[in-house]
Amino acid sequence: MTTYKTTGLTGPPSTPAVSVKPVVLPAPQRGEDLHIRVSAPVTGSNLPIVLFAHGFGSHLDGYAPLVDHWASHGFVVIQATHLDSKRFTVAADDPRKPHMWRYRVQDMKRILDELDTLEASVPGLAGRMDHGRIVAAGHSFGGQTAGILVGLRVRDPKTGVAEDMSDSRVMASIQLATAGKGGDELTAFAVENAPWLRDQDFSQITAPGLVVAGDQDELPLSTRGPSWTTDPYTLSRSGKSLLTVYGGRHSLGGISGYEAAETTDEDPGRVALVQQVTLAYLRHVTGTDHTDWETAQAALAGDSHPLGRLESK
Repeated sequence: MTTYKTTGLTGPPSTPAVSVKPVVLPAPQRGEDLHIRVSAPVTGSNLPIVLFAHGFGSHLDGYAPLVDHWASHGFVVIQATHLDSKRFTVAADDPRKPHMWRYRVQDMKRILDELDTLEASVPGLAGRMDHGRIVAAGHSFGGQTAGILVGLRVRDPKTGVAEDMSDSRVMASIQLATAGKGGDELTAFAVENAPWLRDQDFSQITAPGLVVAGDQDELPLSTRGPSWTTDPYTLSRSGKSLLTVYGGRHSLGGISGYEAAETTDEDPGRVALVQQVTLAYLRHVTGTDHTDWETAQAALAGDSHPLGRLESK
């Protein structure tokens, strides 16, 4: 794996990792079994867990640049294929369609309920996962999913109720290129196709979090431009950090996959920046090590670094 020295971070040495897929959990209430991929380093104990939610249309095989990096540096990464994946064919009039955002959260909670089963599915992993250190992460639509698990309130477009769907088993979140607030800033396209974005409240998120946003991320969902994706940071309480990726569009240089068709701004340097800063944050927030996070904060402070800026509140 190529390492780009973008931030001066050295990080822990990488180790071989293994992935097992699909681990299938019956899920009759969603109409499709829940297919899961588990990636883990082959050595180490008390391994923290990253629960990762893919973007709209993706699947459990996506985001290898992040998943491989995290798994080879000491984390168990668990991914599911959500109902909005292109691997399923959910018709436009399917009654599940307006509830895709809710099914995603239910998928993640089902995974949390079945951690013992998932641990046993990977040869040599039994007894090595730390169930007390779980971070939810996600890209795009998956960023909302991760946010809900730590307290993001989403007003249900059908019921009008914004309930607390957080899960106390999740200690922190990483939200990558994800949606901001709703209201009159949403485009007509967003209102029609993603009604679950109409009213989001970030003020109830009390858990620590890292938000990653590209300053060229022009989405068809908001009239406000790239700053919309910084809302999960700017509209949240303290204890959050924001990594702004200079020149980054929605794929942040290509985190969605190696040579992925949806990558709009392929750039190995940007991907390396996101890899290194997210890993440093994961190690920091799980209490594994704080050195690399402190190094990243110093290296990316202000506007001096050519690839990005890291700020905290």
